[in-house]
Amino acid sequence: MLSKTKRIIAGLSAAALSFTLVGCGGSDQGSDSSSASGGGTELELLVPSYSDDTKGLWEQIIKDFEAKNKDIKVKLQMESWENINDVMRTKVQSNQAPDILNLDSFTAYANEELLYKAEDIVSPDTLSNIQEAFNKNASIGDTQWALPLFASTRALYYNKDLFEKAGIDSPPKTWDELEKDAKAIKDLGIDATDGYGMPLGNEEAQAELAIWLFGGGGSYNDGDKIAVDTPENVESAKFMKKLIDGGLTQKDPGSSQRTPLGETFFSGKLGMIIGLPQYIGFIKEKNPDLNYGIAPIPTKDGKPMTLGVADHLMAFDKGDDAKKEAITKFLDFFYSDDVYQNFVSTLGFIPITKTVGEKMKDDENLKDFLPNLPDAKFYPFTNPKWQATQGAIQAEIGRIANEDPAALLKEIQEKGTQD
Repeated sequence: MLSKTKRIIAGLSAAALSFTLVGCGGSDQGSDSSSASGGGTELELLVPSYSDDTKGLWEQIIKDFEAKNKDIKVKLQMESWENINDVMRTKVQSNQAPDILNLDSFTAYANEELLYKAEDIVSPDTLSNIQEAFNKNASIGDTQWALPLFASTRALYYNKDLFEKAGIDSPPKTWDELEKDAKAIKDLGIDATDGYGMPLGNEEAQAELAIWLFGGGGSYNDGDKIAVDTPENVESAKFMKKLIDGGLTQKDPGSSQRTPLGETFFSGKLGMIIGLPQYIGFIKEKNPDLNYGIAPIPTKDGKPMTLGVADHLMAFDKGDDAKKEAITKFLDFFYSDDVYQNFVSTLGFIPITKTVGEKMKDDENLKDFLPNLPDAKFYPFTNPKWQATQGAIQAEIGRIANEDPAALLKEIQEKGTQD
């Protein structure tokens, strides 16, 4: 086994990987520190900026924590999403990794044995209070290496006015119902109005495809292996093509990007689309008079499923028992109900602790998303082949309108898993 110093330096190349983010950027705050002085234990906390509120939130959490733990000081460093991976590469190379890091992926650091196990840095009560699906997603094999920070999931947004005009009483629960409803909306003959929005452009094609594959009982992985072209996935892709061929989606899904297609829904020209919680705020801003509803994502058999994405907190093992104890105190404090609820509600994300989820179940922006958390399914981002597979999906799946789904998924499988 490598020494701690050698393992941290070895982590440099792995840490250079880039990953999809839950928080799409945020203002560039640059480096910022809250310095500590005196005796006791000092922790270094490195976090990205999700919004203009992020810095103040962490500063208040640190202030309140230090007031209750006089022998522990927490030094805050904040970076933009554009810079944080570069900052971490430099820190790891120079053996100056932070004690606690907020980032999207933990995989590279866990594979280099740089991190504490999650069970070693929070109490059992804190760990068990996190949704099981998100704890599992923060694990490699049977070992959990990180703590989910918060979540982003998806749901079906539907236009109530178009549903009423088409004689549709309730949102679809199954694929057959979605197909029927999309056809009824298309048959209205309203100019430039489509039944279902299917964005298969390279902006986030892997998400739209995942929603259909997962909803058909499939996955992007089979055990430890990437598995895109399974029989279940092929059947799901064939149904996607059926909707396209039937004219029930927008024209040319392969060139349609998620962001502009969302704008089409906001303008009232789309019957249904899978969207993020943040769509609620976008609608208030862009078209507050839109009469819309939110429902669970329709699946092949009507069983609940949603696509989940989460950022994480992780702690670096420096062989210092005092730091380990201080890290545990800080993270238990952070995940306490009042502190954590204020954090996620201010930033507008979905809580992943069960108790705060219960407290926020009636929140206007979250009430349609929280019930689906236990049924969340995830990208296999701990698989080293996933990044290449995602790239192949983004580049190729848009061809599904004109090509055989089975052959196309096989091609994506080969491109994603080739050595």
